[in-house]
Amino acid sequence: MSKVLRLVIADDSYLVREGTSRLLEEGGAVEVVAAVGTAADLIDAVNTVTPSAVITDITMPTTGHRVEDRIAGITAAHAIRATHPDIGVVVLSQYAAGHYAFELFKNGTAGLAYLLKDRVGDRAELLRAIHATISGGSVVDPLVVDGLVQRTAAPTGAGLNLLSPREIDVLRHMAQGASNSAIAAALHLSESGVEKHVGSIFLKLDLVPEPEMHRRVAAVLAFLRGLRDG
Repeated sequence: MSKVLRLVIADDSYLVREGTSRLLEEGGAVEVVAAVGTAADLIDAVNTVTPSAVITDITMPTTGHRVEDRIAGITAAHAIRATHPDIGVVVLSQYAAGHYAFELFKNGTAGLAYLLKDRVGDRAELLRAIHATISGGSVVDPLVVDGLVQRTAAPTGAGLNLLSPREIDVLRHMAQGASNSAIAAALHLSESGVEKHVGSIFLKLDLVPEPEMHRRVAAVLAFLRGLRDG
């Protein structure tokens, strides 16, 4: 029997909290052990019930005026990962702008996901992101990636200028969420050829050995920073 996932949900909207809770608890594989409306209550709930994972809105009511206060969900995500590294955190946002994703992943990608709030109604997508973060993986919403990729076709920036045109092509497809086999089909390459290009990308971007999905996300973030800053 699969272990029941214990979740804490944080959103300042009662309807969103209740709707998300009911959606995820269908089938009995998930138990929402706390549903709260502020970042402070989220931290308290995590410390009290120690869930498997957290789903949090990016913005919640605060009394502060700093940037960190305006993205309270991300600030809470960093605090949770620092004190509870086994707890996965999925941040939901209405903003497709990439700088929010960069802010979430600025200290590392492991155990974190950034999804657009439209995913709230997609139970399978939410569960996929939850399981990925619990296992130490990372997820970036494909629509965030697509929006930035479409802005320009010529990324620049540290490390990226070391990549060959073919490696840039491979990385662009990685950024759109394609697997190695899908990249091979799109670029008319062998899958082993794609694997070699991916390995070269990791090396040139100086991404240290760790689970490949972490490095793929880190490579995509480097690519997106190039698009943003170029």
